[in-house]
Amino acid sequence: LAAKAPTAASVGFDGVTLGEYLFPFQRDIVRWALRRGRAAIFSDCGLGKTLKQLEWAKHVCAHTGGNVLLLAPLAVAHQTIREAARFGIEAKYCRKQEAVVPGITVANYEMLSHFDPSTFIGVVIDESGILKAYDGKTRTAIIDAFQGTPYRLACTATPAPNDFMELGNHAEFLGV
Repeated sequence: LAAKAPTAASVGFDGVTLGEYLFPFQRDIVRWALRRGRAAIFSDCGLGKTLKQLEWAKHVCAHTGGNVLLLAPLAVAHQTIREAARFGIEAKYCRKQEAVVPGITVANYEMLSHFDPSTFIGVVIDESGILKAYDGKTRTAIIDAFQGTPYRLACTATPAPNDFMELGNHAEFLGV
């Protein structure tokens, strides 16, 4: 029976030195997410979700030499840039593909159509509860755009624990 249990293959990597600015529990979560390659971080408010996703993106960029797109709600995108600067993580806010520089690009969901997802090795979906709506236009655009992206991270503070549709949409986004 154990052999029949569904499992999601790990596509990530290990052996990185994480920032000392992370608390031990944050380092454990980021290390786990990097090993998985495709993961969801469900961290309640005040537990450093933004810092964890920035650290994950930084190491995906460093390990692969590729770029990571971090999608966030409009008001959160600039907050993410400020948080990155606070911890010495390079990240740039962009509204279109032509402005992308190597490393971490932060954009809001509404700008997704202005980017070429195939140019990113990784993607972070901040406030991933946006995947909740089964027939939502944004949900479908995100899942379709990044189905071939090797490294994927979904982050939210408030997943609905008994909402099988939301959990299923997260699994579909992650390809697991």
